[in-house]
Amino acid sequence: MQQGPRPNFRGRNPNFRREQQQEHRTNRMIRVPEVRLVGDNVEPGVYSTEEALRMAQDQQLDLVEISPNAAPPVCRIIDYNKFLYEKKKKEKEMKANAHKSEVKEIRFTPNTDDHDFDFKAKHAEKFLKEGNKVKTYVQFKGRAIMFKERGELILLKFAERLAEVGALEGMPLMEGKRMIAIFAPKSSKKATKAPKEPKEGGERPERPERPERPERDQAPQQPQQPPVRRPIEIKYATPAPKPNTDANNNGN
Repeated sequence: MQQGPRPNFRGRNPNFRREQQQEHRTNRMIRVPEVRLVGDNVEPGVYSTEEALRMAQDQQLDLVEISPNAAPPVCRIIDYNKFLYEKKKKEKEMKANAHKSEVKEIRFTPNTDDHDFDFKAKHAEKFLKEGNKVKTYVQFKGRAIMFKERGELILLKFAERLAEVGALEGMPLMEGKRMIAIFAPKSSKKATKAPKEPKEGGERPERPERPERPERDQAPQQPQQPPVRRPIEIKYATPAPKPNTDANNNGN
């Protein structure tokens, strides 16, 4: 049977699989004309890719593309294996320090006594302070289902006990033969800010209070004399002259 021509693999990129495995492009995998170099061992700036590769070879380090989406892409001249090791170590530490919130369950019965109630309340306070949620429920068995009000009172009393560290997400609800209430941890309140101290040389010094001036000696006041009363002069209007009746009679 005649076989067809064998496919030509000359055009395939030999670094194709390696590029898929690596998280960052390094050295000859970087095919842009220029890059921006950052880091401690180089002068930051834009360089041609060939010049950046030559600088990395002179230092016997790798040219690593840190931010490929920038224009031009940002690269650093570092030891790539050491860079990956430090990155994984940091991610591992962050993962170890991260706290996963869990849901802790606490069970009651309608006949829970005060001693058992206090014991479970202390455990719930501890769980809430650690950042976990607390799921509390009252389990009803047999004829105890008739005492739903008693179970609700227990959960509400429990909510009042945990008011400082936890918040009730909703009123108690019945699910089958259980009355359930869920508590979420309260976020820690921000510390009160301390009063700001005056900056050195920033504020003007307070002016000293001026001493009170002594009051000037006032001249002794003379005794007031009673006002002199003057007599009021009354002026009468002069009467108009009477007509001469004798002259008028003679003329007639």
